[in-house]
Amino acid sequence: MLILGIETSCDETAAAVVRDGRIIESNVIASQADLHRRFGGVVPELASRKHIERLLPVIDEALEQSGVALRDLDAVAVTYGPGLVGALAVGVAAAKSLALSLDRPLVGVNHLEGHIYAAFLTDPDLPFPALALVVSGAHTDLVGMPDHGQYHVLGRTRDDAAGEAFDKIARAMGLGYPGGPEIDRLARMGDPRAVPLPAPMAFRRSSGRVDDSLEFSFSGIKTAALRRLYAAAAGDGQFKANLAAGFQRVVVEVLVDKTMRAARSLGVKTVIVVGGVAANTLLRAEVERACAAAGYRLVVPPPLLCTDNAVMIAAAGYYRLTRGYRSDLGLGAYSDLSLEQTPNNSSP
Repeated sequence: MLILGIETSCDETAAAVVRDGRIIESNVIASQADLHRRFGGVVPELASRKHIERLLPVIDEALEQSGVALRDLDAVAVTYGPGLVGALAVGVAAAKSLALSLDRPLVGVNHLEGHIYAAFLTDPDLPFPALALVVSGAHTDLVGMPDHGQYHVLGRTRDDAAGEAFDKIARAMGLGYPGGPEIDRLARMGDPRAVPLPAPMAFRRSSGRVDDSLEFSFSGIKTAALRRLYAAAAGDGQFKANLAAGFQRVVVEVLVDKTMRAARSLGVKTVIVVGGVAANTLLRAEVERACAAAGYRLVVPPPLLCTDNAVMIAAAGYYRLTRGYRSDLGLGAYSDLSLEQTPNNSSP
């Protein structure tokens, strides 16, 4: 089964052709990072306009790279939420047009579901039950997954996502956008213990009560890091490296600690770490160490499949199709879409 995947949820215009949910025939991503860098973050209206300009050429390139003609496609899968609604609408409109003109099934895919299925591209036969940590610029969610298509959100961020906090700290340091890779790079030159920072919603005992929430919050540590930065001497490069290292260390410790506690509580066999922040080198190293000690099978996609891409959307679409799901031409774009929510315009 050949599926064309389309992803336009934020600032990456992406298309891919995937065979049988696991064989990547093509993967084309047109990044808008240079456009948004001058603003220190994504400007929604500009992102939507760029998707309009780039999507059809990106689809053409994906088909050319795969050697697949439009008539050879078996289905079209597209991200329909969550994300920037204007950006999503561009991809959804294109996918509906293609599905209608080709008389092929249309499959709407939740963006977070797509990230999770990037793990199945790496390890198609990973055992259930599984636990997924979805950690990106907009999301930090712990998701229990008993089987394909079954999701139970155990905890999520109450404010900033981890990737959003990375980006904001990087911008304040003058490191540019996107900030996560820059923080990762700078942290390697710093001392992670030199600048003490609070651990947000970390497991602790206070007043005889155990705080064992699986929720996340990164607003507090972001504010604490910004206060340290503004109080420091201007131009102190070593301080910035130490701050980056300390900030990264605390965020990673919280992510790994809560992931391991959730895995123990569910009795899972597999731990999945996906999303843009899953490309962070410290997170990958620490979660690998923790899973090895606990005996969990760990699946982390390669960095190219951690950031937004259409391969993961095509893969998730394949698994939806095999369970009999189809979306009708009333499929819309939704800025806020729960992973546990089954869309009304899909069947069964």
